[in-house]
Amino acid sequence: MLLLLLSLPFIVGSQNPVELGDVHWLRDYDQALQESKRLDKPVFILFQEIPGCSTCQNYGEKVLSHPLIVEAIEDLFVPLAIHNNKGGADREVLKKYGEPAWNNPVVRMVDARGENLVPRLNGDYSTLGVTERMIYALQRADHSVPVYLELLRDELNARQEGTRKATFSMYCFWTGERTYGQLDGVISTRPGFMEGREVVEVEYAPGVIELNEIIDFGQRGSCADRIYTHEQEQTTTASQIMGGNKVSSTKSFREDREPKYYLSKTHYRAVPMTDLQATRANSLLGRGKSPDSVLSPRQIQYAESLKGVNESKLKNLIGKPLF
Repeated sequence: MLLLLLSLPFIVGSQNPVELGDVHWLRDYDQALQESKRLDKPVFILFQEIPGCSTCQNYGEKVLSHPLIVEAIEDLFVPLAIHNNKGGADREVLKKYGEPAWNNPVVRMVDARGENLVPRLNGDYSTLGVTERMIYALQRADHSVPVYLELLRDELNARQEGTRKATFSMYCFWTGERTYGQLDGVISTRPGFMEGREVVEVEYAPGVIELNEIIDFGQRGSCADRIYTHEQEQTTTASQIMGGNKVSSTKSFREDREPKYYLSKTHYRAVPMTDLQATRANSLLGRGKSPDSVLSPRQIQYAESLKGVNESKLKNLIGKPLF
């Protein structure tokens, strides 16, 4: 998939070989360690075959070009690329860490002495894999983990493990999105109509939050008049809590023309976000709070640059893929 807007300050492409993605890499090991000490940042070492096989290319295109991954590597680490199919200084670094030549991508995260903070990452060529390992490395280095990186991990993990959906009717689906969007474990919300009722479709991670918790929270916020379930287990749970007369199987859903209403009424609508970021940002705005707490520094910087821009010139990127 292509980046939405290559001109955005937090989504700037590079002139790298495809295997290196969009990260701006150092190429000198000793310099990287010096920078690590000076900046008090771990070193993110990528051992990569260049030019490389399809696995190497896909890693560059799909993982090392993800805007939030690029930002995390560049801002939270000292990025260092070692070509595993070249001689000279690259080969010496391979020998130091016992890495094989002409190999698929391997990532190591080390301290200023070059010692491993976490086990090497190999064989897992997913965005989730590198996100989890970065978080682990930051924790081992006693550095704070930014919220945007934790949310990226949570969303990627939920997608991998599998999510579920339940649809709730209420007096106002703007309020419903605001209410459900603040819950840990809720990945996304969609406002719409079902059987003439205003409803919100809630996608959630069952390993993080259970349906009964969502129902309870919704009832306390007057956002669970009725529930439309997607599977029998949900029907049983909902009936025990709400009574069978308030539970129906899912019907034809028609999405509203203004999803994420509170977000859509601000300049933040033109900032590319993940589904989970947009869901949280909309809920925060609906509660009178700034959404900056769930955004990355580069997303915030871009949002600031949009202030004062003619509203008609702002694209609405809600629901559009970040990457």
